[in-house]
Amino acid sequence: MTGAIRVEVAYAERERQTLLVLDVESGTTASQAVERSGIRALHGLGADVALGIWGRSVAPSAVLEAGDRVELYRPVPVDPKETRRALARQGRTMGRGR
Repeated sequence: MTGAIRVEVAYAERERQTLLVLDVESGTTASQAVERSGIRALHGLGADVALGIWGRSVAPSAVLEAGDRVELYRPVPVDPKETRRALARQGRTMGRGR
């Protein structure tokens, strides 16, 4: 496969988001796009960060298509469902009325 396609690589922290647009060769994988973007170094991320395309988890070997957005996912420190259950036991919610 030859030819260039345009993809995005994104990572978001609470206070800082990065979205990089890249032109890559057709057949490029998600992990190759991440490495080419340099986004790991910008945010100090290790190689074990989970990847997704448009909100769906994918293997690093997933081949990209034109217009795909590769997303790097932060580890979730606590399961949100568990947090909701614990708050419910206390009669509280995750909303503003904590």
